[in-house]
Amino acid sequence: MKIIEVIKIALNSLRTNKLRSSLTILGIIVGIFSIISISTIISMLQTSIEEGVSALGQNTFQLQKWPSVRTGTAEEQALIRNRHNLTIKEYYKLRDKLEGEAMYVGGEFWEFGRRVKFGNKETNPNVNLTGCTPEAFPNNNWFVDEGREFTERESQSGAKYIILGRDVSKALFLNIDPIGQEVKIDGRKFKVIGLLESQGDFFGKSQDNFAIIPIRTFQTFYGDRYRSINITVSAYARDSYKDLMEVTEGYFRTIRKVPAGVPNDFEIRSNENTLKIINDMTAGVRIGAFVIAGIALLAAGVGIMNIMLVSVTERTREIGIRKAIGAKKKNVLAQFLIEAVTLSLFGGMVGIVLGVMVGNIAGSFLNATAVVPIDWILIGVSLCVFIGVLFGTYPAYKAANLDPIEALRYE
Repeated sequence: MKIIEVIKIALNSLRTNKLRSSLTILGIIVGIFSIISISTIISMLQTSIEEGVSALGQNTFQLQKWPSVRTGTAEEQALIRNRHNLTIKEYYKLRDKLEGEAMYVGGEFWEFGRRVKFGNKETNPNVNLTGCTPEAFPNNNWFVDEGREFTERESQSGAKYIILGRDVSKALFLNIDPIGQEVKIDGRKFKVIGLLESQGDFFGKSQDNFAIIPIRTFQTFYGDRYRSINITVSAYARDSYKDLMEVTEGYFRTIRKVPAGVPNDFEIRSNENTLKIINDMTAGVRIGAFVIAGIALLAAGVGIMNIMLVSVTERTREIGIRKAIGAKKKNVLAQFLIEAVTLSLFGGMVGIVLGVMVGNIAGSFLNATAVVPIDWILIGVSLCVFIGVLFGTYPAYKAANLDPIEALRYE
């Protein structure tokens, strides 16, 4: 028989036993829906997180006091809190040691929740202000769209220059060219010398609400005694990236006089290890979803086997007639296997569609980027085929081995 004809017979069997078929398919729908919906949500979150944590430039890592994601016991957290700040003197020592080995070694301090004023206009008190060295620009993917960056000499001399993020410039300058204008932060005047390219959004929140001033200027106005500097290091090429990270770690342990055998009293953050931490955190949710889905799919598989066995019994005479007029075992076997796979795939397709829809709707409440998890859809389809074959094999084998004479006698 042609496959299309077999599928038609399978669908007709579904229509004949609507309630029984619906209950069987429901198990497949629940199982596949669980996998696809959870995978969709996690994929949406991971995509949005990757866009956010990948703010570091290519082949760049960062040394900082605090972990990117704070986990661990109360004792471990206490050890982290007791770490000494990374100082600007340590930054300069590291930069000297890495001269010729790293492409850029940048340093940056941060002050959060500032208000920027221009004339009678002002921003909300939520602007993030950073004081940095010129090397921090390429290391953080900060690119000046209009105007220019400040130079190393200007950075060290404490020039009162400022470079604005797009949100800040839009809030203060509607029909005025910001370049050359003076803005105020905490009563201090800064001359605008550049505007940054947009950094995009992270979970629906703009990343353009910040401003940059030279690091020496920042130290003068805000101090550095109780602050920890972030140090970014970029490699010349991907091939030397991991080696540079190991060398930098060794240098910085020496600079901070960390004894041999004692864990680092600083963190090394890279896009890769941040994503690994996040993936580890979401692994538990994914495993839980798979357990639920596995139980539902097992129940659905047993249901498919049951409905196929009933179908074999109800169609015994039909099987006998087909075999009597020349149908071979493999034909009957293929027919019932295709029927079982069709049942499974029908439920799976419904589960996939619902899973993607519900997953994206749920993810949208977190302002995550919408995705269609093609890899998990393919896995879901493969699971449906596997379940159909696994649980449809015995009924198909039983049907294929019916004696045609006995089958024709069956009432």
